[in-house]
Amino acid sequence: MTIQYRIQDVDGLKVFYREAGARGAPKLLLLHGFPSSSHMFRDLIPLLADRFHIVAPDLPGFGQSDMPPRQQFNYTFDNIAAVIGRFTEAIGFDKFAVYVFDYGAPTGFRLAVAHPERITALISQNGNAYEEGLSDGWDPIRAYWKNPSNENRAALRGLLAPQATQWQYTHGVTDATRVSPDGYSLDNFYLARPGADEIQLDLFRDYQSNVALYPRFQQYFKTHQPRFLAVWGKHDPFFLPAGAEAYQRDIPHALVRLLDTGHFALETHAEEIAAAIREFLAV
Repeated sequence: MTIQYRIQDVDGLKVFYREAGARGAPKLLLLHGFPSSSHMFRDLIPLLADRFHIVAPDLPGFGQSDMPPRQQFNYTFDNIAAVIGRFTEAIGFDKFAVYVFDYGAPTGFRLAVAHPERITALISQNGNAYEEGLSDGWDPIRAYWKNPSNENRAALRGLLAPQATQWQYTHGVTDATRVSPDGYSLDNFYLARPGADEIQLDLFRDYQSNVALYPRFQQYFKTHQPRFLAVWGKHDPFFLPAGAEAYQRDIPHALVRLLDTGHFALETHAEEIAAAIREFLAV
């Protein structure tokens, strides 16, 4: 199995992506979250590439994709989803399953709402679409939504600190020695780039647009009844297991598997998640 590393131009913005698997195989799009990149899928891709044509892009402003200045690109989830939507068209992903995590969820769900005919299945790994899935850990960000003052913005900078990234990776993990330092070290490298902090703070503020779209996402689930698998680290400090279980309210046939790990479940449970995906998509 060979992973290839490519760049696709999308309206002048370069999107970096990892690609593996045969071009004629069923298509699977992997969408990462904050503050990560497609690197988070480094263990999952080899476990699935014999069966699927996999593409994992870095979102605009993340990883190796372009990070244009805020004056040139408005960092909102609408704009990020628009870029990824055009990216899928440019690489010929016409019908595909989507694996969403964290920020990847509002990105992927926007794609599904816009073009439901393109989506063959949805896999959510700690990717939320229900208010009951949001923990109290969101309270500082909620305060920024209500009052976008400089003081409330500054209060969120701690979430961008290196120790905060490492904590996201290790919180709720029963054996922290299973978490490679490569993931959070690389994330911290990207977060330390000039201007990256302001971009991430902009996205913290815009996350309220995702919550506002939850009813629309839920209506999509009810109307289209997509094949759906939730694989969730049940000790996630941000997205609660109730968020995973809520999918079954709108998609009764949705499968929910709670794993004994934290937010970055692939760091400890890549093999279990890969097995669940293979079983789910084999049906």
